[in-house]
Amino acid sequence: MSLARVHNFAISLDGFATGEGQSLDAPFGHAGERLHEWMFATRWWHESSGRSGGNRGVDDVFVRQFTPGIGAEIMGSRKFGHPEWHKDPEWKGWWGPNPPFHTPTFVLTHHPRPSIEMEGGTTFHFLDTSPAEALATAREAADGQDVRIGGGATTIRAFLTARLIDHLHVVVVPIVLGRGERLWDGLEALEEAYDVESAPSPSGVTHLTFTRKES
Repeated sequence: MSLARVHNFAISLDGFATGEGQSLDAPFGHAGERLHEWMFATRWWHESSGRSGGNRGVDDVFVRQFTPGIGAEIMGSRKFGHPEWHKDPEWKGWWGPNPPFHTPTFVLTHHPRPSIEMEGGTTFHFLDTSPAEALATAREAADGQDVRIGGGATTIRAFLTARLIDHLHVVVVPIVLGRGERLWDGLEALEEAYDVESAPSPSGVTHLTFTRKES
């Protein structure tokens, strides 16, 4: 069976994956872009933005694992759009006409709408269903490849609670946000189900990988 994977999911030292006050003008609330500055400095990010340069170190190695072997993505409503996006029939996500997913992408929302076909192979489908049912749907669309669980924190936490994540890559960024949306709440002893490895980076972030233990 294909794997359910999380990649490049950044959190603060106190466990917040986004700040308070998310809006159309502030997708990550008061956190701004501070959780993702490590990624913006990588060679992969520069290449994906059509630029030269960028760091080739450990951050670049991890960020490049985002795409290989992925046949579909599942994301939460707050990753797809601002809090009121469901009221805008023209909203098609944050990423412009050619989103970076290039696969069938399933948005979990209580406000389903018709599918939206974008450039580059991304088609957004909107589901109001459980994590297990969404994963079954995405696996069928992935045609034998893995499914990426793209966030945000509430969505990843729901999949972890349901024991559906096979590989989890979390990037701990050395900032304290104090408020926002936390990842780890309610997941006590999660580490008992996973082999956990840690890789510090000269950028100051720490890469944590959780790989499900074989039963």
